[in-house]
Amino acid sequence: MKRFTLLAILSTVLIAPFAHADDTPVGLWKNIDDKTGKPKALIRITEAGGEYKGKIEKLFLEPGADQNPKCTECDGANKDQPIIGMTILFGLKKDGDEYNGGKIIDPANGKTYSSKLTVVDNNKKLNVRGYIGTPFLGRSQTWVREQ
Repeated sequence: MKRFTLLAILSTVLIAPFAHADDTPVGLWKNIDDKTGKPKALIRITEAGGEYKGKIEKLFLEPGADQNPKCTECDGANKDQPIIGMTILFGLKKDGDEYNGGKIIDPANGKTYSSKLTVVDNNKKLNVRGYIGTPFLGRSQTWVREQ
């Protein structure tokens, strides 16, 4: 029994550094409004062909609010489309410890920003930055992993 316990501990110690290397933004995330501190939505991030995308699965809306809001401020294909089911994050690619080169749409104002992500806190949180031009000119949110 002691031998088995020792092997289990050694296996865990040897595998742990590699587990962290697999941190990925793929999964379900709760985004937290950087102004109010309240949850706004659940966003599912997926990966296909090295590109990461995020789609809104659920909105946390106030009672009495329209439960199926549309992106009235969006342009193009997203104009007047339901926000639930909308792909708001796209074009991101892994670049070292970051995921960047993508875009993020803010359905509240319909604007599209450059975006980058960083997985932090042992893959439990995601730092999401939307910006214009340079990452210094932007806004950050912390998203919390749900799945």
